[in-house]
Order: sequence, then C-alpha cells, then structure tokens
Amino acid sequence: MAWAKIEKAPLHKSERLDPPDGLWQKCRKCQSIIYKRDFIANQNVCPKCDHHFMLSATLRVKGFVDPESFVQLDGDLMSNDPLQFTDTKAYRDRIDESEKRGWGHDAILSGHAKLHGIPIQLGVMDFLFMGGSMGSVVGEKLTRLFLRAAQQKEPAIVFSSSGGARMQEGLLSLMQMGKTCAALAKVKEAGVPFLSILTDPTTGGVAASYSLLGDINIGEPGALIGFAGPRVIEQTIKEKLPQGFQTSEFLLQHGMLDMICHRNVLRDRVAELLQILTRRSPVF
Repeated sequence: MAWAKIEKAPLHKSERLDPPDGLWQKCRKCQSIIYKRDFIANQNVCPKCDHHFMLSATLRVKGFVDPESFVQLDGDLMSNDPLQFTDTKAYRDRIDESEKRGWGHDAILSGHAKLHGIPIQLGVMDFLFMGGSMGSVVGEKLTRLFLRAAQQKEPAIVFSSSGGARMQEGLLSLMQMGKTCAALAKVKEAGVPFLSILTDPTTGGVAASYSLLGDINIGEPGALIGFAGPRVIEQTIKEKLPQGFQTSEFLLQHGMLDMICHRNVLRDRVAELLQILTRRSPVF
C-alpha cells in the first residue's frame, strides 16, 4: 500500500511579499485606492470620483499642447535673491533645493507652442516650486509672454497654480501684480485673446492680478480660488462664510468664472474657443 501513502512536503514559514513602492495612489477625496499607472494615464484625475490632483508644469504641457510643439523661452531667468532673505532657511537654499528636484529655475514654465495647429504663447505655473509663488522671475516671464503675444498676434494661455506673492522677495514680489497686469493690457490693446485657466490652488497676489482678467476664465473642477483664506476673511468681516466658498463651482455661480472644464477635455475645449475668438477655420 506504499502507493497510497502521500508524502507531505515540509512546512516552511511563508515569506510576505510586499508590493513595490509607488504602485498605488490613494484619493484624498473618495479614499479609493487607485492603480498609479491608471491615475497618471488619466492626467492625475481620480477615475472614480473625478477629483483633480495637482500636475507638474512639465506634465501639464505634455498633456495639453500638440506633441513636440512646445519650445521653452526665458528658461535661463533666475532670482538673484535681492534681499539676501533668510527665515528658517536661506532663500537661495530653497531655490537650489527646488532646482535639484527637477522643477526648473522657478515656478513657471513658459514658451511657444501649438494647440491643434494654432500657435499660442503658453505659461504654466508649478505649485511644486515653492508653492507656485510669484516673485520677480515669474512676473518677468509672464510679462515677456504677454508682450510676445501682443507683438506676434498669438493667443496667450496661462495655467495658474499659486499660493500668492513670494514673501522672500518682499515688495519686489508685490510689484509683479501691477507689472503683469500692465503687460496684459497690451494684449487687450492688440485685440489678442487671453485665456486664463485657474487650477487648485490659485490664491493671493496671483488671484488678485492677471489670473482673473482673462477674456475667458476657466476653472478646473473643485479648484480653490481666492485671495485670502476663509479663516482670515471670517476673522476680518466677523461673518460666517457659505459652504463651498472659494471653489470653482461657487465662483462660476457668482460670475467670476466663465466655465469649468474637466482636465481630460480641456485641450479640445480651449482649441474650440480659440477658433471662435480668432475666427479661424474649424480645428476638428
């Protein structure tokens, strides 16, 4: 009966196999666990609840303009730390750290590109670089972008994502609000359209200057848009603010935005708007 005897393999303590790091992404809104490859393919939008996460400037440019059409301009501009500012860390060190992480020389990527074949002047702010704060470099690059748009008669498109003015540059950062608006006035005089796309978050001096002066103001779903934070406003005016105050949806209802557009269709919608505003032949 030896054939009926079943040899049992010796028992070994099983080893736990942990998944590799970075394989999953948790949505902070619906708490769903998302396969990160699907998350990135969906342009950092949760496929279950449509929550729009932040995008780096390089990824946003890649997903928005025609392939290989973007040419960066003014990429060599850098802040020279005019105030020699130091808080818990030297301003120069903060800039160097951001550059080493691969986020460019400052908080905006600007240049020339094409959108469905339409030449555009494009600026994309990057919140990953010191909170997308607007200092002298950001203001100068935006100013040059607007002046190029006016001179070359090409539409200007700017994606804003910012915590406001850069405190490390003091008054020089606040001056960029007037400077960018003055340059934008040249775009208006030239009859060139300016489309402002406000992403989460767009606050402070950026919200209080050029970003809400577009011929068409477009918000991403659920984006935080406003000047000061809700707590500061409540303490100032001594009143309770309504629920959802300072979101894209609230601003649309009250006339401060013209439309809200999902990231996955934004490219086509902007091209359609440019077709109308520039009286071009259909792009589709």
